[in-house]
Amino acid sequence: MEKGRTVVVSALQFACTDDISTNVATAERLVRAAHKQGANIILIQELFEGYYFCQAQREDFIQRAKPHKDHPTILRMQKLAKELGVVIPVSFFEEANNAHYNSIAIIDADGTDLGIYRKSHIPDGPGYEEKFYFNPGDTGFKVFQTKLAKIGVAICWDQWFPEAARAMVLQGAEILFYPTAIGSEPQDGSIDSRDHWKRVMQGHAGANLVPLVASNRIGKEIIETEHGKSEITFYGNSFIAGPTGEIISTADDKDEAVLIAQFDLDKIKSVRHCWGVFRDRRPDLYKVLLTLDGINPVQ
Repeated sequence: MEKGRTVVVSALQFACTDDISTNVATAERLVRAAHKQGANIILIQELFEGYYFCQAQREDFIQRAKPHKDHPTILRMQKLAKELGVVIPVSFFEEANNAHYNSIAIIDADGTDLGIYRKSHIPDGPGYEEKFYFNPGDTGFKVFQTKLAKIGVAICWDQWFPEAARAMVLQGAEILFYPTAIGSEPQDGSIDSRDHWKRVMQGHAGANLVPLVASNRIGKEIIETEHGKSEITFYGNSFIAGPTGEIISTADDKDEAVLIAQFDLDKIKSVRHCWGVFRDRRPDLYKVLLTLDGINPVQ
């Protein structure tokens, strides 16, 4: 391994329209802007091709899904990644025969599609009714060996589960990436989860001694549901955390953003190994994590 192996990561943040071509063009513009600032692993927010349609349970929205193979947005991002020499995780609504997934394709710096991760934890609450659209992911937590780093990528609700972060880092992930779509709660405007959302992921970074990149959208989106109009104001606050959970760079809740941070992965690896948390783990004592009720193992 080369001494002083550094990467420059970026989190993008923007408001989506409900037009695919407009959103993909915005994503490409911001990827290019991040590249100009030196970024070589660039994260775009979750399901950026359109509005966050999971506010409603609508049959027509299921038709937005497309197969992974020959997906037009993924193909476009492959060309862009190859042109710029950057890694781009690309979030998309996947159709796989009769199954549907909230998925992400990892595009390497030479444009190669390294494969997909399918979102494991599927939320179901007012305004975030994802179980209507998505099967639970079947890929398991994965890491991807890119030309720049070994990365772990999970999606939105996954970011609330420490088991997911630990699973990726145990497999060698050097940086964690979480594309996201989160904002206000339609049923209760007094709920503001942004600080909680940040702190949970800062904990993942600190507990695993790896940098973490989170990309969220901004803007107000109104969706016609079976019960009338539903509205979410997405709170942005995309951020990059360092390996002790410290915030390196953060966006606000209203403005388009291109966040940048540089990390020396070899230095971080050395600190991670010396800190001892992976040396002193006790997997033999963690069998309770394989239960739902703390008693009976899930078969």
